[in-house]
Amino acid sequence: METVSLLTTTQIVEVISAFHDALEAHKESINRLNVYPVPDGDTGTNMFLTVASVLDEMQPVDFNDREAVCAAMSHGSLMGARGNSGVILSQVLRGMSSGFAKADAIDAEVLANALTEASVAADGAVMKPVEGTILTVVREVARAAREASEVGTIVPVVEAALSEGEAALERTPEQLSVLKEAGVVDAGGAGFLLLLHAILRVLDGRELPTPENSERKPGLAHDVTQEGGISELRYEVMYLLDAPDEDIDGFKNVWADLGDSIVVVGGDGLWNCHIHTDAIGEAIEAGIEIGRPHKIRVSDLAEEVMEERWVREAAEGVQADDVEKSKAVPCAVVAVSPAPGIGQIFHSLGVQELVLGGQSMNPSTSELLEAVERAPADQILILPNNSNIVAVARAVVDETSKSVVVVPTTSVPEGFASLMGYDPEATAVDNAATMSEISSGVEVGEVTQAVRSINTSVGEVAEGDWIGLDRNGVRAIGATLVEAAIDLLDEIVGDQSEILSIIVGEDATDADTQAIADWVGDNRANVETEIHNGGQSHYPFFFGVE
Repeated sequence: METVSLLTTTQIVEVISAFHDALEAHKESINRLNVYPVPDGDTGTNMFLTVASVLDEMQPVDFNDREAVCAAMSHGSLMGARGNSGVILSQVLRGMSSGFAKADAIDAEVLANALTEASVAADGAVMKPVEGTILTVVREVARAAREASEVGTIVPVVEAALSEGEAALERTPEQLSVLKEAGVVDAGGAGFLLLLHAILRVLDGRELPTPENSERKPGLAHDVTQEGGISELRYEVMYLLDAPDEDIDGFKNVWADLGDSIVVVGGDGLWNCHIHTDAIGEAIEAGIEIGRPHKIRVSDLAEEVMEERWVREAAEGVQADDVEKSKAVPCAVVAVSPAPGIGQIFHSLGVQELVLGGQSMNPSTSELLEAVERAPADQILILPNNSNIVAVARAVVDETSKSVVVVPTTSVPEGFASLMGYDPEATAVDNAATMSEISSGVEVGEVTQAVRSINTSVGEVAEGDWIGLDRNGVRAIGATLVEAAIDLLDEIVGDQSEILSIIVGEDATDADTQAIADWVGDNRANVETEIHNGGQSHYPFFFGVE
């Protein structure tokens, strides 16, 4: 075989594409390694999405234009970085692109120098880095590449770097107690090493590694990316910041007093900023003081911890109740759930497998298919619980050897009600007929806030109004959440109704819920009210009327 001495500009694009493919294949196994079940704890997913942004940025450029390819690699990773892991990966890719762009040809020495720049950039992005994370693995990879480049050509250099990187990854539990307690290696480091596999794939055609079915259990909800140990701060704040480079050090100092897990990366007036904090307003105001924050994302880490826990338990059956439900049955149920509380209710009603999704985050066919394959039965029922997911669910039918029937539930209350007719010993076809009949007899409603103005059959809706919807569209408009909810219930709860299920979302207060329950007691005295904590976003209330 001809000795490879250079990495071409076109091959840079091929490496990023192969890295993207590897992360896509490994993202769930990397997520399962993770001890960070918060938004930046979905390390595999966030790294995958970050690299996907790089590929998107590269599509319009000439693949032979080194400057354009490296600029796309740098800008795409900065703009698309997701979570703490994605932001750090963006610095790795930006450092490498800088090293590539400055060289006439990418040989072993240039690649080693580029990896060194990547390590320096990644370390510089984190205010107080600790050992035992992706930062350690990148640093050891760069060191091994530099040493090997003195005597080797580019492929042996990558092999040496990968070998040392794998050894460094295996050492991470000894460097970080939370990893050792969880029995895992660092997830970010594992994801980064796939980049080296991608380089070898492009340079000499070797296969990318296949995901392993690790028996390691994920750990607790900790963030130890930075010095100081476990983060107990509740919120993750991320935004892009247009600000002068000379003001960033002062900005970082302000943020240092507001939280931890601080990563600020970028340059030339554009910065990607990440922090865990309890001071949301102050974290955003610090950006406003020096420039213009945009694409602001705020996530409640406590809710994400809960969400990851029930998703994990659904997948692995680690709770006693879940173990019982995971026993093989003739017919199992896969349900789509938008929130932790709703998922717990589905489990209590007999659902074996959950898929996270809803109005603002529709799951893919592949995600549903994976749940179908996990389910402990040859016959499967799918409850989409959202009109936007029904078609996706039906696409699963032809993608598996299992017998799959979709019960076309278009809301969570329909899904709950349908399970009253579920018999795990019956066939999927018989179950679907019974469950569809039950779900179709449920009156459903939901309350949300209008994001735009629109004319409806019940009047003009202005942006910011609260609206109540049933299967046919807007049925009620209110200036307040409670007003819209009560007006909707007045429409859908009739004289013959017997049970009202109220599924409470994250934006509803106890006072809101009590006001609605009081109205039902005063105006529909014959109706029994059941209140469940669903925790769903965007929709403070789901209603089901039977």
